[in-house]
Amino acid sequence: MTTETTPPQGEKLQKILAGAGIGSRREMERWISEGRVAVNGEKASLGDRALATDRISVDGRPVKLDNYASRVRRVIAYNKPEGEICSRSDPEGRPTVFDRLPRLSGERWIAVGRLDLNTSGLILFTTDGELASRLMHPSHEIEREYAVRVMGNVTEQKVKNLFEGVELEDGPARFTDIVDSGGAGINRWFHVCVMEGRNREVRRLWESQELTVSRLKRVRFANVIIPDHLRMGQWEELDKDTIDALAANVDLTPAPLPTVRKQARTTSTGLKGSRGRTAPLKKGKKRPSPHKKAAPHKRNRFS
Repeated sequence: MTTETTPPQGEKLQKILAGAGIGSRREMERWISEGRVAVNGEKASLGDRALATDRISVDGRPVKLDNYASRVRRVIAYNKPEGEICSRSDPEGRPTVFDRLPRLSGERWIAVGRLDLNTSGLILFTTDGELASRLMHPSHEIEREYAVRVMGNVTEQKVKNLFEGVELEDGPARFTDIVDSGGAGINRWFHVCVMEGRNREVRRLWESQELTVSRLKRVRFANVIIPDHLRMGQWEELDKDTIDALAANVDLTPAPLPTVRKQARTTSTGLKGSRGRTAPLKKGKKRPSPHKKAAPHKRNRFS
């Protein structure tokens, strides 16, 4: 004799809130645990499910689920300057990466990972909390590529150690690819790839070999490569093909275009086919040094 069970109704509450652009899934789980979320007037508990037709509120304020119901997904790329922090506000009054982003109505930008104060380059922001959570989760092994200037004697043995893996204070770590991009004297540029977004991981890996990182810039996240024309402090909205490819990396289906799109601060409407950049590094293949083959004005793109 078998007993039929009724499948659970709706989706997990934290997933709905993340999909509505309120915050990342981890952040929503914490808010639910803190008693800040209610469904149909009742305080929610972690593990609760809901429908897009339910009345959901956070801190007593109703949550608009229009974006969740239509699965609108927006992503922008931001070229972070050194000196900006990745928090929404700072008690010390330092500038944040959110200061220059376009204003939204009824939703907010969610940062996909973080960069240190002294690290520049590509940060993605999205209105889709589920996409942000999946891109940041280590299980999806999303590749991040950095251009890094290293001071010191970089020997073949040290590069081998970094490729094979070293033990850091929070566990083993390694570069999945290392490319010598040239340089002069004690300073050399390298392109390196990691599969996680651990705190200061790139710097700590080089420091494990008694080397110093003097410049660090993220140039790629998954399939999104920062374009040459995007200057420090500028943002640009990704086109639908690029967003769909990004979502496919973490097993999310394509989403429809938003009914209204804000203009980016640059002339291009997306990152697909950006000028002067090579394709992402692939396993087993090495990128030629940009310092050797690029035109003179390209050689300084990391300066």
